[in-house]
Amino acid sequence: MQELFRVEAENQTALLTSGLLELERAPASPAQLEALMRAAHSLKGAARIVNLLPAVHIAHAMEDCFVAAQTGRLVLTQRHVDLLLRGVDWLAGVAKHDEVSILRWQADQGADCDTWLRTVGTFLTPAHSLPAANSEPSLAQAGPEFTRPARAPGSPASVGSVALQPSENHPPFTAETDAGDRVLHLTAENLNRLLGLAGEALVESRWLRPFAESLQRLKRMQTDLERTLDELRQSYSDERRAPQTRETINGLYQQVTEAQQHLNGRLLELDLYDRRAASLSNRLYLEVLRTRMRPFADGVQRFPRMVRDLARALGKEVRLEILGESTQVDRDILGRLEAPLAHLLRNAVDHGCEFPDARRRAGKPTEATIRLEARHSAGMLQVIVADDGAGLDLDQLRRAIAERQLTTPAVAEKMNEGELLQFLFLPGFTLRDQVTEFSGRGVGLDIVQTMTRSVRGGVRVTNQAGNGMRFQLQLPLTLSVLRTLLVEIGGEPYAFPLAQIASTLILPRPRIETLEGRHHFRLADQHVGLLAAHQVFECPEVILPDPDLPIVVIGDHSCRYGLLVDRFLGERELVVQPLDPRLGKIKDISAAALMEDGAPVLIVDVDDLLRSIEKLVTSGALENVARSVLAAPVPPRKRVLVVDDSLTVRELERKLLESAGYTTEVAVDGMDGWNAVRGGGFDLVITDVDMPRLDGIELAILIKQDARLKALPVMIVSYKDRETDRLRGLEAGADYYLTKGSFHDETLLRGVVDLIGEA
Repeated sequence: MQELFRVEAENQTALLTSGLLELERAPASPAQLEALMRAAHSLKGAARIVNLLPAVHIAHAMEDCFVAAQTGRLVLTQRHVDLLLRGVDWLAGVAKHDEVSILRWQADQGADCDTWLRTVGTFLTPAHSLPAANSEPSLAQAGPEFTRPARAPGSPASVGSVALQPSENHPPFTAETDAGDRVLHLTAENLNRLLGLAGEALVESRWLRPFAESLQRLKRMQTDLERTLDELRQSYSDERRAPQTRETINGLYQQVTEAQQHLNGRLLELDLYDRRAASLSNRLYLEVLRTRMRPFADGVQRFPRMVRDLARALGKEVRLEILGESTQVDRDILGRLEAPLAHLLRNAVDHGCEFPDARRRAGKPTEATIRLEARHSAGMLQVIVADDGAGLDLDQLRRAIAERQLTTPAVAEKMNEGELLQFLFLPGFTLRDQVTEFSGRGVGLDIVQTMTRSVRGGVRVTNQAGNGMRFQLQLPLTLSVLRTLLVEIGGEPYAFPLAQIASTLILPRPRIETLEGRHHFRLADQHVGLLAAHQVFECPEVILPDPDLPIVVIGDHSCRYGLLVDRFLGERELVVQPLDPRLGKIKDISAAALMEDGAPVLIVDVDDLLRSIEKLVTSGALENVARSVLAAPVPPRKRVLVVDDSLTVRELERKLLESAGYTTEVAVDGMDGWNAVRGGGFDLVITDVDMPRLDGIELAILIKQDARLKALPVMIVSYKDRETDRLRGLEAGADYYLTKGSFHDETLLRGVVDLIGEA
């Protein structure tokens, strides 16, 4: 019950806050006052159910004010709104407590709350004074009896007040005990769709049993067919059964036809089921994914109040416009957005928006406007914070950069606007000389950039002198699905998030340069350091045979590296699977996913990878590996088989060929050579003619008659130098005929090069 009250209090206080802020900007409408009164009344009833009487009295006091405003007995001014917003804060604070912890709250803040109740009571006529100020004990002095009336053990609880006692088996709810729990807000429509899809999935799954039975029938049909084939075989072996052969063949043909038709039908059913199951699974997944989404408004409810209070504290008039409140955002991203957006809005109020007098002199409305917008664009979530203030003085920014010795004044003067604005995101960088309650420490924009990078997003800032600044956060729609580039490193697949890849390219080896002992290549107007991915990921080294190298470029303009991978595997959309927390932080890896075939793939943590690269670069450990990987590929040497029964000739030819770079093996006669050739892998056979067991002519005939070996070149080297002997060898299929009488080194090597090329 207390958890439900917390959820309701969160919703109702949000309604009260937004309604009161609207009252402050425009005259109250009857419908708006009715909504505020109902919110306070609902919250009062819910607080009474869980026996949080301080919340009951606060909500009752606010309800009385709204009723008085409805009847015209009270006109709500800015002073009234300030005090009622303070009451909303009291309600939000009380909602975090239970019947036990509220006692501590009463002791600490009960007196202040009593003062607030009495002040609100002065808004009303005596006939409508607050009961809390007249008929109830003060919150600071209430004690246990204020929380719940005493009740004898074993007596039934009061039905009217629904006073709940903490159970021994179920400890009371506290703010500390629910720290690890999260409440999901699901609409009834979403749940109904989920249940419907789950029911369809259940029905579809029951289709498998009859399909399996039909496959069993097909198996029996195949068994019968096998038996018939065996009978046919026997009928041909027995002449007495020859007249039965035609009948058997006809029956066999009919069985084969039936089996084929049955198999085709089952395959069509299987294909149809596969398409239905894939569609259903996809719809079910998308529907579950929608349950992770929340409207943008859920994460920005407190910002109008924050901007209003901050502007009043600074003496400014500022209005916050929120656009795209219904834009769906992943709940995890929405939770992480709160702190960065708070910093951006605080900076916009403090740094960007001018004071009313300055705006009046500039011809602007005295009330400044900050626009907070969320929308989907190009498959990403765009969150924009823009103000209509004075913008940023770039000359002041240049001076601040030079004064902090981040660069020289001369270099700062040459920087364009985009380069200058990037300094705003450095930790500790600020344009304020003094630290105030609201700004001056230079941590806000660093937090914004850190958050966007942590979710694989980015942030852009633009400045319009005299018309304000604009911050645009580009974030993924969800952290559950990730668009990635799959690459292979050391024989294993890895996934790089597309949003964190600067570029990909196929780099010709001649474009690789060496600067100061390290490998680089030019990308646009920048030198990009090149390194092998297998060293960073500690994978086996792979020699790349292709003349062009696949490169993944990561990092920003100030720190960019080209990562040499084995090959590109294509773009994939992966469902992110978090790693088991017991593994701790794995270096260079953020999560995992499953491929379509069920194979696992690791998702790269690009920010961590950049840090690992920096460590390798500073340690100098990249030089040797870069040389080995980037060396030109060495093609495998061609293999030659020398077949000759003379040891002297064999060794002479072997040494000659190996000195020319060929890999050479020998065989002692034709039969030995034939056995070696059938093992495969040779580019050329050099054979003598006269040999025992199998001569060279017969060996050439066997090679050329073999369908697998007939393309293998054969060179005959023989003492027989007659034309008839040469023609006989060529007719047997030899590609080259060389006589040993004219044999010398250059002649043999020239013939080998003519047949198969250089080694």
